[in-house]
Amino acid sequence: MRRSTRRLVALCAAATMALTGCGLQSGGAMPLSVEPGSITPLPGLEGAQLTVGSKDFTEQIILGYILEFALSAAGADVRDLTNIAGSQSVRLAMQSGQVDVAYEYTGTGWINFLGNETPIPDATEQFEAVRDADKANGIDWVNPAPMDNTYALAMNQQVAQATGVRTLSDYAALVNRDPAAAALCVETEFNSRQDGLPGLAATYGFDASTLPVQILQTGVIYQATAEGGQCSFGEVFTTDGRIKGLNLTVLEDDKSFFPRYNATVIIRQEIADRYPEIAEVTAPISDALTNEAISELNKQVDIDGRDPADVARDWMVAQGFVTVGSD
Repeated sequence: MRRSTRRLVALCAAATMALTGCGLQSGGAMPLSVEPGSITPLPGLEGAQLTVGSKDFTEQIILGYILEFALSAAGADVRDLTNIAGSQSVRLAMQSGQVDVAYEYTGTGWINFLGNETPIPDATEQFEAVRDADKANGIDWVNPAPMDNTYALAMNQQVAQATGVRTLSDYAALVNRDPAAAALCVETEFNSRQDGLPGLAATYGFDASTLPVQILQTGVIYQATAEGGQCSFGEVFTTDGRIKGLNLTVLEDDKSFFPRYNATVIIRQEIADRYPEIAEVTAPISDALTNEAISELNKQVDIDGRDPADVARDWMVAQGFVTVGSD
């Protein structure tokens, strides 16, 4: 996941500014059409006008299209408002009534929106805590997916073989034994955030001040880690398609330090109350969204150069949720 999505970058300087002034409109038509598959029209959704939103990076755009295709197959009149810049902007769009349904991450909800500093390690408990707390803000969280787009450290195959590192505890031991061999590439924020390097060092028991650290942009980190020149290890996001595309190995977070970022369907409460069928339609989709599944979809866009709408629809068809419509 691009780090900027957790920094709450809004489209406008003030949260109170009207979102239409930031360029958000009522949404456009879906990019591709679909027909029913295992998802069939539901009387309660026939003709329902629903706007689907997403943030502006690959994974979120794919997830937005997946929601659009699902709701369309269920009979809704779907409008596309994907590709909104920043987590806070999507949040404001939903609270203002411009977005009805989207995918959001439990960690983002708990830490960024609800202002908590300590994540909950158990994925189910984290989801339930966010769901219960955000009801006061008029947002309903349903159907968390297994996919967890959290932080991780990764390495190339040569480093894995040379060091024998498999877990973050192994990495901590390597830092304490031979800091130069544990050279790390990270983003600026990861280097200073408590849910980044400082907290990681405290939890796993190593002295980060002895560690050679290179501050790089997100995309550069993946390539630098694959090449192994500037750094032996790199900060990554666990569902990023470049992990698979560049044949990187992710270190196991054996002490469950990093927050959970399970993708979860969020629905404007008024819409959730009016159309409870949305939760029914999206439940099997979330169940199918594993780390392996979404990483492959991300790879098809970021590495193979495919269009996100094509990737999303092909996956929905392959899963049997929908069939191909007449574009």
